[in-house]
Amino acid sequence: MTPSMKQAVPNKKSIPNRARMLISCPDQPGIVAAVSQFLFEHGANIVQSDQYTMDPEGGMFFMRIEFDLERLDERIAQLKSDFAESANVFQMKWSLVKASRKKRLAVFVSKEDHCLLELLWQWQAGDLDADISMVISNHPDMQGIVESFGIPYYHIPVTANTKEEAERKQLELLVGQVDAIILARYMQIISPKFIEYFPGRIINIHHSFLPAFVGASPYAQAFKRGVKIIGATAHYVTEELDAGPIIDQDVQRVTHRDNVDELKRIGRHIERIVLARAVSWHVEDRIIVHHNKTVVFN
Repeated sequence: MTPSMKQAVPNKKSIPNRARMLISCPDQPGIVAAVSQFLFEHGANIVQSDQYTMDPEGGMFFMRIEFDLERLDERIAQLKSDFAESANVFQMKWSLVKASRKKRLAVFVSKEDHCLLELLWQWQAGDLDADISMVISNHPDMQGIVESFGIPYYHIPVTANTKEEAERKQLELLVGQVDAIILARYMQIISPKFIEYFPGRIINIHHSFLPAFVGASPYAQAFKRGVKIIGATAHYVTEELDAGPIIDQDVQRVTHRDNVDELKRIGRHIERIVLARAVSWHVEDRIIVHHNKTVVFN
């Protein structure tokens, strides 16, 4: 595949006049009515609406709406301005984006290719509603694979002595060029300074069912404990290592017959599916983060 083929596969989800709105606010009467009335008065047609409240009294309310609006491109700025007044009444945190505006992703990878390949395959098939702008790695191993998809590959080595300089080079490539970063088995700890540039926009896949078996050799730990299920966790990256808001998890049953290598094989399959699912939900604006939890409208 050549660079000119990079966006050859259209995505069925890209509808020119469709927008998405995410809302979170203290729960109280009238929220749904106010949002629906606002959209009606502006000529919008709601095509999907999901909501969730944490507690009938004193909790938080979350909402995701998709709607169609004629001439969205020229009207979206005014729509945001007009909605701000309603949002203030209900103390809303909110976002309003065009569904057709694909999020630009950077994928970070080290030497293991399974999670990266799953993202590339889904992107190539048009199932991942995003643009993969670049792949960055601390090793050269994946360059041939990535460039065969027509995607730029940047090899930036990282050592204990060069970590700060490596992150500076990474940020030069990333800031203003991508909307989110995906750690597809990138075996480096991201510094707090780096995270500040992309708060709530870095997704990691952890090769165990958090909070169990953190640290080194999780599958060996699991084998020694004789576990009957293994899993994977996709989460947003925060300063606290492997403790950010969890987006998705999955597990598979195993038995005493499965050795460490077999556990790793099963684990790789779970990791690739969980990460791809989490990335898809993020780029489709299906996730609202509240404290250290997520509300996922899927």
